[in-house]
Amino acid sequence: MRPLTEREIRTSFVNCSKGEAKRLGLPRDFADLPWDDLDFMGWRDPGAPERTYLVAERDGRLVGIALRKASGASRGFTSRSMCSLCLTTRTGGGVALMTARRIGEAGRQGNSVGQYLCDDLDCSLYVRGKKHSIAGGEFEESLTPEEKIARMQTNLHTFLDKVTR
Repeated sequence: MRPLTEREIRTSFVNCSKGEAKRLGLPRDFADLPWDDLDFMGWRDPGAPERTYLVAERDGRLVGIALRKASGASRGFTSRSMCSLCLTTRTGGGVALMTARRIGEAGRQGNSVGQYLCDDLDCSLYVRGKKHSIAGGEFEESLTPEEKIARMQTNLHTFLDKVTR
């Protein structure tokens, strides 16, 4: 992913108001993000941990979506869940159900799309082996790293399409 400016990020959001996009908190490490290793920029709002944001390129343009982390009891350390984007298995609260309001009339009527995602949204780093889940026991796959990246990008685009169409 190419480095993004704050303005590009804020103007990319499709499922929240301009005012909400203007007020959202950018990640504290924004200047130090590993852009070359990212397929999308994802982060938790530093001021509101239940709010999460994701910005990705889709069909030649930036698409930003605001997500909400579902509230609920945290799962135990021995319990495992899998992210639906990168297929990384995580323990405890490492994977969370996140919902995004759909765009247009559907979103105004309260319709949303949910997806189980890595709580830290570091899917790009897990797929590339730059970050590892503490759950261990990673699945042996015959896919190359490039094929894993392509699979994650397909999963991401499918999710973005559900929110934007």
